[in-house]
Amino acid sequence: MSLTSPSSVAPPPNIPHFAPPILQHGDLYISQLPNILLYLGPKLGLVPSDDGNAIYRVNQLTLTALDGFSNEAHDTHHPIAVGDHYENQKEAAIKRAKDYTRNRLPKFLGHFENVLEQNKEGVYLYGGQLTYADLVLFQGLDGVKFAFPNAVKKLRDGGKYKGVWDLYERVKGLENVKAYLESERRLGYSSGIWRHYEELDDDE
Repeated sequence: MSLTSPSSVAPPPNIPHFAPPILQHGDLYISQLPNILLYLGPKLGLVPSDDGNAIYRVNQLTLTALDGFSNEAHDTHHPIAVGDHYENQKEAAIKRAKDYTRNRLPKFLGHFENVLEQNKEGVYLYGGQLTYADLVLFQGLDGVKFAFPNAVKKLRDGGKYKGVWDLYERVKGLENVKAYLESERRLGYSSGIWRHYEELDDDE
């Protein structure tokens, strides 16, 4: 954690980091998940190499998925103060979660359903191949499914976002993803971004 302390000194020409994750690749140190993905995506073949603008479109999809299924999901259980306990903002959290599951979550699901419908090149979000945006969307969907099982089941069973959930299952079934999910490297959900509180899960 020394790399993220207020007085940390980054190896020049790198700059200090606010929080993990931090990627070190040779002499390069970078942080912020979207920034790390932007760097690693092309190197790992997770961005179409025949389209010079693909990286920006894949990054756009990634940022939107993080907004809808990570950032806003987190804010349901900490709607007032990140540094305060959930119990101290429970009443506001219930209101925030209800708005999220009834309004915001369907809006983001609808957006990605539209993206999939408009991609005529394949079964993934962009172009004809798997990109890191698909992996981020999978993780976000998996997280909200844990946090809001009743609300997500209702939305999924409604059939309105079939393309999104087909993509979720498609990514989940990929050989390397499946192996990771079944390994000890895959950590369970606990007190991180996605948390399950029964009172926040809209079952109406």
